[in-house]
Amino acid sequence: MLNSIPEDRRQMARAALKAAFGPTAVSLIKPIVGGASALIYRIEVGGRPYLLRFDSFLRDDVRDPPRAYRCMQAAAEAGIAPAIRYADAAAGVVVMDFIESRSLADYPGGLEALSRALGHLAARLQAIPPFPAVGDYPSIIGGMFDRLLRSRLFADGLLDAHREGFERIRAAYPWNDAALVSSHNDSHPGNILFDGQRLWLIDWETAYRNDPLVDIAIMTMYVAATPDLQEVLIRSWSGRPSDGLLRARLLVMRQLTRLFYALANGFFVATARPDLRESDLAAPTPAAFRAALDDGRLISNTFETQRIASRVALRAFLEGLATPAFADALAIVRSG
Repeated sequence: MLNSIPEDRRQMARAALKAAFGPTAVSLIKPIVGGASALIYRIEVGGRPYLLRFDSFLRDDVRDPPRAYRCMQAAAEAGIAPAIRYADAAAGVVVMDFIESRSLADYPGGLEALSRALGHLAARLQAIPPFPAVGDYPSIIGGMFDRLLRSRLFADGLLDAHREGFERIRAAYPWNDAALVSSHNDSHPGNILFDGQRLWLIDWETAYRNDPLVDIAIMTMYVAATPDLQEVLIRSWSGRPSDGLLRARLLVMRQLTRLFYALANGFFVATARPDLRESDLAAPTPAAFRAALDDGRLISNTFETQRIASRVALRAFLEGLATPAFADALAIVRSG
């Protein structure tokens, strides 16, 4: 039954399943394709589906299972993440309820209703007592930038304009440790499940205390992409209309989250192919990239898809820096 699980994880699996279900037999263990940083299996016990997850052995300032599992447990207790049946942070293994998910495109009421629901979800998450702190978001991104440059994935000078733009944002964006809240920090559609009735957040690997706008920025980048939908999401999240300062901070934060995804995907590529050297940043538009994912020309979480995703985000970040809207927003944020 455990043959589909790598040999070095099988004893962990046995211990987890015994602790979660006792003597009840497991009737199915089926790998789930698509996890970028974990091994994931659908299991069935007593006629019910569950999820068995093994996290990566990689550890750094952000990849820290003890912290991530604390955040996931708090979210599960708040009804935001699936219920946890067993968790061992030291081993990096967790058993949780399996959510039978449907496409977000099926959400009743379309994008407006989905944007409203995402705002409510973010508000519920931020109402949880603050998660553990890791560091300020700009410094985390700066560290990621330094590591990616040291990998030499990109030719010398290719990311100079990105670095200059990032430093402008870091200098202008106000950081207030007292205002930080519980944050998922990776709330893209792949980590949002719709079970036909409600939304769930999964994959808490990068959860920690952060600026309230990080998750909002990611949600507006991927789902609530128009000004009208962003206003719907903001109102359902905050309970009030946006103002000029909030809109400016959100636009600037979207630039930071774009850069986060560009660097995270780039570092995945550099780790998988340390011999690879990128000499240009040619990339499709975000719309063309999403279309290729939707129609199956690209498969999520594969090496080539993450390579393209890094370039797409780097292109979007650079193009965003050049817009008058960004210049205006940065000036508003700087002046407070």
